[in-house]
Amino acid sequence: MKIILLQSIEKLGEKGDAIDVKPGYARNYLIPNGVALLHTPSNLKKFDELKRVEAIKKGKREKEAIKLKEKLEALSLTFPVQAGEDGKLFGAITNIDIESAFAKEGYQIDKKDILLSEPIKELGVYSVEVVLNPKIKATVKLWVVNK
Repeated sequence: MKIILLQSIEKLGEKGDAIDVKPGYARNYLIPNGVALLHTPSNLKKFDELKRVEAIKKGKREKEAIKLKEKLEALSLTFPVQAGEDGKLFGAITNIDIESAFAKEGYQIDKKDILLSEPIKELGVYSVEVVLNPKIKATVKLWVVNK
């Protein structure tokens, strides 16, 4: 049975591929779960329309991510913390702290999108990458200063 994949499936194919599968697999799993469509002329048109709409949405999301990147790269976050004489912090600055600092500035950035290899434990200036889109990353400066 010939189908059109609506999602990429490992060991089967990529999104948009027209492939042959066993009829039972298509009827009982792929089509009811919304993973595939039967390969018919009307479904081909439907899939092409879905692809076109998705491309438009993707373009809008990328434009918004580029605008947000410009705003974030102009932003500089300051963290006043207590530190010892040698510059070591009493505690650490983590993704959660950075997420809340973005929220105070009015940006909704998820902590999973903040690329911080390990918590910040010393005073100084740090550059942290923020993933806005799989292709677009912004670099934000963090100033960790003594209170």
